[in-house]
Amino acid sequence: MSTPRQPGGTGGSGGSGRPRPTAKGAAPRQTPRAQSAGGKAQPAGGGAQPAKPARAQQPRPQPARSSQPAKAQPAKAQPAKPQPAKAQPARSKQPPKPAPAKAQPARHPQAKAAPRTPQQRRPDGRPPVRGQAQGSARPRPKSRPPQRPQPKALRLADPRRRLRVVTVALSLVFSVFAGRLVQLQLLDSDALAADANTNRYLDVPITAERGSITSADGVALATTVDAYDITADPAMFTPESSGVPDAPEQAAALLAPILGLPKERIAADLRTPRTRYKRLAARQTPDVKNQIGDLKSTLEKQAGSRSCAAQKRLLNKPADQGGRTRLDNECVNPLAGVFNRETQKRVYPSDGLAANLVGFVNAEGEGAGGLEQQYQNVLAGREGHTSYAQAGGRLVPTAGGSLDPAVPGTDLRLTINRDIQWAAQRAITDQVANAGAEKGYVIVQDVRNGQVLAMATSPGFNPNDLSTAKSSQLGNAAVQDAYEPGSTAKLMTMAAVLDTGKASWDTKVTVPYPLVRGDTAFKDDVEHPTWYLTLAGVLAKSSNIGTIEAAQTLGATQPEANQVLYDYLRKFGIGQQTGLGFPGETAGLLDKPEDWKASKQYTIPFGQGLSVNALQATSVFSTIANGGVRVAPSVVQGTTAPDGRYTPAAPGAASRVVSEQTAKTLTEMLESVVTDEQGTGGKAAIPGYRVAGKTGTANRVDPRTGGYRGYTASFIGFAPADQPRVTVSCVIQDPVNGHFGGQLCGPVFKQVMEFTLKTLQVPPSGSEAPNLPVEWKP
Repeated sequence: MSTPRQPGGTGGSGGSGRPRPTAKGAAPRQTPRAQSAGGKAQPAGGGAQPAKPARAQQPRPQPARSSQPAKAQPAKAQPAKPQPAKAQPARSKQPPKPAPAKAQPARHPQAKAAPRTPQQRRPDGRPPVRGQAQGSARPRPKSRPPQRPQPKALRLADPRRRLRVVTVALSLVFSVFAGRLVQLQLLDSDALAADANTNRYLDVPITAERGSITSADGVALATTVDAYDITADPAMFTPESSGVPDAPEQAAALLAPILGLPKERIAADLRTPRTRYKRLAARQTPDVKNQIGDLKSTLEKQAGSRSCAAQKRLLNKPADQGGRTRLDNECVNPLAGVFNRETQKRVYPSDGLAANLVGFVNAEGEGAGGLEQQYQNVLAGREGHTSYAQAGGRLVPTAGGSLDPAVPGTDLRLTINRDIQWAAQRAITDQVANAGAEKGYVIVQDVRNGQVLAMATSPGFNPNDLSTAKSSQLGNAAVQDAYEPGSTAKLMTMAAVLDTGKASWDTKVTVPYPLVRGDTAFKDDVEHPTWYLTLAGVLAKSSNIGTIEAAQTLGATQPEANQVLYDYLRKFGIGQQTGLGFPGETAGLLDKPEDWKASKQYTIPFGQGLSVNALQATSVFSTIANGGVRVAPSVVQGTTAPDGRYTPAAPGAASRVVSEQTAKTLTEMLESVVTDEQGTGGKAAIPGYRVAGKTGTANRVDPRTGGYRGYTASFIGFAPADQPRVTVSCVIQDPVNGHFGGQLCGPVFKQVMEFTLKTLQVPPSGSEAPNLPVEWKP
């Protein structure tokens, strides 16, 4: 343990008894403290302190220190090298003052240190040489390197003042925030909310799922599948939002090849002002949606590079800050404002099967033809709406919105039998092509309830691809075409004659050639000598002259006969709608009897001078097959609501036209047309089934000129004649290769009727045809 150093001295040399060298023979100084310390010498270098400059010091009291002996350490005596004294500047760097020694209580009661005047220490830390006056010049020992000065203690500012400044500054900041908050939340809240909602919320319609149209067995003829509307937000294509002035044109150039639309139209839609929603293309396939999505992702990745991000940060900034007025093209995603919305697309799984009856929808998904148009309100349902918030074209799920759900449409079940429809369509398509005709149609009707089992038209169209169809093919000619029926209308004249009792099937009729009435000479289709025919023979040989003569018996005068015939024609449904309500359906043409002037009163009985549609003509034969009761035709069997509830359609209105006996007699007379060798309908015969029918060959009115040009060939009949079940009609317009009804439509009737009877599993006839005589000998 080292002995505490006495101020102003270095201790004695009591250990060795060797006097410490002093400068210039100065004798070492002994202090009473050193003598009382037990004679132990203090190490020369122990507790050395940095030297102080010569400066007067005030005496200070020194506490009594313990005289406990310390372990002696050998002192290395170094002789002082005398150096000439150098003048020191007044304010030179001074080493720090030594820390004052802590006062300690005296451990030895006899040892008391007498106060003494502090002495100036030499630069090497040793006490000055005894006998040398303070401040006198004397040689100095070699100085030690200056030590690093200690930093001055920092003087802290007043914390209360700093707290007051911070409080005032925060108060000002919060006052500004509070004022702005009051402005936004109270003063301008309504206007700001309205502006925000205008730019943030989108009102998007929700398309209701369109009801399906199915055949009688529930197979879809028209249905709805998932599709996508390609939409856009025009506000995202402005120069301010996109960063380029031609964003609409860039997007249009990318979308046009995919959507198959003109670039100019797309660009115009993208420039639509004051709207946040624009539909560019409706009901696109998933492939189109995926192509646009992939292209959009690629462009988004390209525009998201670091260099592009730097350009976007400088967009619309001042020029002195390095701002930009537009982005480079590679940093722009022109499709950022293009989106897709799930919707539905109308498809027709059977392509053109029954297309003329089912119809089609337009680009907006609304019925534009056929039953699609007729039952638009039933099939379409009710459209809904949704409103949602978006940012950058993306849904903000936490921002709320509104939803008015759509109500799906009602399904429509038809009376159409798909198999029979296919057979009818194939047969009429082939025959129209073979005859080089303009068009043709086939109708199959259930005679018991008036339901239409098939309604085929040729040429048809594929509703899945309307681009290949002509406008004249999109309608349903079976109910929209009005034509003069020709000889098939003779059935109504014979019905009126028989039902009024003016004649019977075996009434003898003399048929001259020609027959002159007024200033007109009427002829049959072939030149012949005078025929002696029964009334059944007149119908079997389809004699115009014999029919005129039979119609004259309906009244005492020609006007009276005309009125009676007119009344029967109206009962059969001529000159009025069938009851289908089909779009564009024609009621035909039947003038009032007082307007039957000149030759018209003689031509109407054999089917010229009036017009019908094919369904009206078919219904006439079904009336006879049904025992004289006419049932209004129908094509809809029932509907299925969105909740799955099925509602059958009301049965067709029934009305008696002729007596059951008259209908039976007419059936037998019609059989002679097919079975008799002199009949005109031999090609319609079906082995195993009794067939009743009538051929028709009429001059055709050209709708473009209003005059007669070409022919209308037809055949209408029903089977089995003994238990009628089905009526089939065939009409071919303006054929080139032949023009007789039996020749062109007889084979079509046979083909379709045979298939229908087998499909419906109708048993063959159980009896032979009566084969009524057609001639008599004078």
